[in-house]
Amino acid sequence: MSQTSSAIELPEDYYPGADEDFMNPLQLEYFRRKLLNWKQEILRESAETLQNLQEDNLREPDIADRASSETDWSVELRTRDRQRKLVAKIDSALRRIETGEYGYCEVTGEPISLKRLDARPIATMTIEAQEAHERAEKVHRDD
Repeated sequence: MSQTSSAIELPEDYYPGADEDFMNPLQLEYFRRKLLNWKQEILRESAETLQNLQEDNLREPDIADRASSETDWSVELRTRDRQRKLVAKIDSALRRIETGEYGYCEVTGEPISLKRLDARPIATMTIEAQEAHERAEKVHRDD
């Protein structure tokens, strides 16, 4: 069952506040739109960059220019891989909005601060849980 719908009227100047019920329909719609806009921007930038690289490659008869283009391609492929992973995280956040899990820490079940979600709408943990997770990861890497 969907928690949000694009039929929700979101005032243009709306910003989630602590004085509201946490993850009420307006907040969910705010974050849904933020995530969709971010995803759309990533996909647009990716398509533009790919188009530019393809055009540049057609114009590189010189071997040195071609080598430079291949380096650009390598960097672009790494960037696109990071973007693909980011889009997957955005899609996951959108699914959490639909299931009613969005905004709650996957470790503790506590609400993630609105400030953190606004800065990183794909966050799945509170800052405290994220820091504990990173400390535990560091300990395992150092072993």
